[in-house]
Amino acid sequence: MTDSKFPRSTKIVATIGTATDDPNIIKKLIKTGVNVFRLNFSHGNHGDHLKRITYIRSAEKEMNSNVAILADLQGPKFRIGAVKNESKVIKGSNYIFDKDPEIGDFKRVNLPHDEIFNSLSIGSNILMDDGKLQFKVKDISKDEIKTEVVVGGSIKSNKGINLPDVVLNTSPLTSKDIEDLKFILNQEIDWIALSFVQKLKDVEEVKKYIGDKAGVIAKIEKPSALKELNEIIEACDGIMVARGDLGVELAPEEVPGIQKEIILKCRQAGKPVIVATQMLESMIETPSPTRAEASDVATAVFDGADAVMLSAETAVGSYPLETVNIMDRIITSAENHIKIHPGDGPQNLRRENFIYNAVSRSAVSLAESVNAKAVVAFTASGNTAYRMSRERSNLLLVVMTPEINVKRKLSLLWGACPFFSKVQGYEAAIQEAREIIKIKNLAKEGDTIVVVAGMPFGISGSTNSIRVVEI
Repeated sequence: MTDSKFPRSTKIVATIGTATDDPNIIKKLIKTGVNVFRLNFSHGNHGDHLKRITYIRSAEKEMNSNVAILADLQGPKFRIGAVKNESKVIKGSNYIFDKDPEIGDFKRVNLPHDEIFNSLSIGSNILMDDGKLQFKVKDISKDEIKTEVVVGGSIKSNKGINLPDVVLNTSPLTSKDIEDLKFILNQEIDWIALSFVQKLKDVEEVKKYIGDKAGVIAKIEKPSALKELNEIIEACDGIMVARGDLGVELAPEEVPGIQKEIILKCRQAGKPVIVATQMLESMIETPSPTRAEASDVATAVFDGADAVMLSAETAVGSYPLETVNIMDRIITSAENHIKIHPGDGPQNLRRENFIYNAVSRSAVSLAESVNAKAVVAFTASGNTAYRMSRERSNLLLVVMTPEINVKRKLSLLWGACPFFSKVQGYEAAIQEAREIIKIKNLAKEGDTIVVVAGMPFGISGSTNSIRVVEI
């Protein structure tokens, strides 16, 4: 576990499921290093999730810790109907997707989704069962899609469908998502992840529905989203590189470069980015990861991701605590490597003529020049912290905020150590920051810190001052 005196910069997101659905385990997960808990709304009911939220918030209060909760919406899921056992299709043969609810076989299967029939075109690809089978559309009518089998295999009942070439003209929110959102928005939820984002309008629609009640994370798992990536990043509050479905719809060799590109673009925009899917997948069943998995986690750290995420590893795995512990150790080792070899870490961002980013960059430069122990950012909205974090400095980033929801949301942010503060007045706030830093053993009396704030103090959106202070 990371030494509390030298907290990790890269955060850990852990999914709660049947393996971790216990208040004592949740406390142990927090102690071991979890910063954000993910609730997967593809599984469980509202009663299950309410119980987990209660466990998390109770543990947070009891342990005097700071954790965020991320609700991950299921989004639209497309599946075929039932199929006879061992229905195999052969490369080059014809296969039909239709609206007939009868049990399918090696010639045809039911596809109960009108929106697919309305959106496909001749030449489009249909992937089935996480890309194990592939079909190319030859002809489309009102009730049938005729295809040629490109990659054959066994067709099994209710398997998922992916459409890598198609932008569906549908709402990003299903009826289930809307019911889930009604529940989520009445809970203490900090982040909401939107699945299968296809275009900018998807994010705009969900942002309008949610308002400022939670931050919206756009999951990049569709090739079409990459075409409007800059606009999607600008519109949302954070990004998740969801490599599972993205790796199905894209060639696997393309995913690492796209991951790196998305992380850099998010840093430039000052938006947190999570790298997810199969990070320590083998630890679902074994107590140690493969060396390739360790390298995968470290690569996300070297690229500058805000967080790395565990899915089935902590939701249903046999070794959830061990998995978080290993991830914590890999991150810490990678971050220590960057301190010795800065060239292996996140690259410097291009300079911009934007006053608030300039203030943040100057504060980091000043702090490094005077050998400060930390940068302290005062923020009501959290925006100052996001701008400070994008610099990816080795300095500790202490964030003081009067808003509990902002404090929790910042648990996802790279390098941020958020604290709650209701103190009024600039000098009094600085003194409180000094005391917190000393109590938490983040620095000692006589050390230097650099303070970033806005004047007049306490007014959101006014970050314009830097001050060197002695503890």
